[in-house]
Amino acid sequence: MTSQFDFDLIVIGAGSGGVRAGRIAAGYGARVAVIEGDRPGGTCVIRGCVPKKLLVYGASFAGEAEDAAGFGWQLDGLRHSWAQLIAAKDKEIDRLEGIYRNLLKNAGATLIEGWGKITGPHSVLVGTDSYTAERILIATGGHPAMPAIPGLAENAITSNEALDLKQRPNHILVYGSGYIALEFAGIFAGFGSQVDLVYRADLPLRGFDDDVRRHIAEALTDRGINLVSGRTISEVKQTDTGYEVVLDNGRVLTPDKVMAATGRSPNIEGLGLQEAGIKTNERGAVMVDEWSQTSTASIYAVGDVTDRINLTPVAIAEGHAFADTHFGGIARHIGYDNVPSAVFSQPNIASVGLTEPQAISEYGKIDVFESRFRAMKNTLSGRPEKTYMKLIVAKDSQKVIGVHMVGPDAAEIMQGMAIAVKMGAKKSDFDAVIGIHPSAAEEFVTMRTPRP
Repeated sequence: MTSQFDFDLIVIGAGSGGVRAGRIAAGYGARVAVIEGDRPGGTCVIRGCVPKKLLVYGASFAGEAEDAAGFGWQLDGLRHSWAQLIAAKDKEIDRLEGIYRNLLKNAGATLIEGWGKITGPHSVLVGTDSYTAERILIATGGHPAMPAIPGLAENAITSNEALDLKQRPNHILVYGSGYIALEFAGIFAGFGSQVDLVYRADLPLRGFDDDVRRHIAEALTDRGINLVSGRTISEVKQTDTGYEVVLDNGRVLTPDKVMAATGRSPNIEGLGLQEAGIKTNERGAVMVDEWSQTSTASIYAVGDVTDRINLTPVAIAEGHAFADTHFGGIARHIGYDNVPSAVFSQPNIASVGLTEPQAISEYGKIDVFESRFRAMKNTLSGRPEKTYMKLIVAKDSQKVIGVHMVGPDAAEIMQGMAIAVKMGAKKSDFDAVIGIHPSAAEEFVTMRTPRP
């Protein structure tokens, strides 16, 4: 660290990864500036996983109310205020933004508000002000992608706007089948909207285990979501009462709101990457090595802008590892094997490790253990929905290499499973554990017979 520059580190982006890198580096004594043109907190806190999950919680009460009747509760005149929910959500996001500001302030980092543009290996321009640093870290995240379909960009909302709607749509069409599409389909359906989920594959959630995909498709249908599979949108037209959405087979759907949930792209516009000699790939992601270093030696990148694993905890881990390496004297980078993930659809999905096709490709012979059951709660509530659990085991070593679940509390359960998989647990280790009874989680340690 040298006084040759204004700062030892300039971070562009005050999201989860950037703030973690900035405050850890500052904690090591580095002079740190964090540049943000929007609200500190980034995608996850301001317009992503946090507000989205608050809405998921809200929507889930509808199902709880339905189930309550089976347990003797009589709930008459139940109604919901969308405006009250959004106001409560906004208040919580304001609180969290304040926390992020204080995290930087208390760590001794300087927050510079404005949009940053890299003008050289050690310089960043914000408005008319130029700042220099020994190292620059790009942590600008991503934004919703919009396919080039006539009328879609002009007429569709994305996950950004879906969190701030003044009124709940009576009928919404969600285009896409990834985790964002499924989560918002569940949110709107839970609050009473008619939901069409349109996607071009035969099953939702491409990239997830096929058994999980089949199970969630059935569960979504049971929850009242209309799945329109194997279809793409040809055109979207606004009408006096809403929209006309023309599918590739000529079918026309007429929702009063259209949401595009067709993936995300790295935020690189206006960053000056080309001028700074920073290479990007065909998707526009900043290319980095295992130490998060770009093609320009003094410039690094973490989080969704690198398009490695686009999860908030991964961005945080990358930012922390970067700060440890360059300012804490602890050279380390993170591994990307066995990163757990969850989809907060209704019901939840969670997994860690390999899917069945991946396991066969990597290990050859495998054993698959699975369980489908109607949760105890559903026996009295009358809900037909079943929970699905799956263990994938390497046949020769008996190492557990994949764990998958669809059902209530899947994410909470999978966090513990991820520890076991990360440690290299074998099926015999699972078998030796005494289950917690009665619970859904105990199924993971009581499955004894592999699938034929």
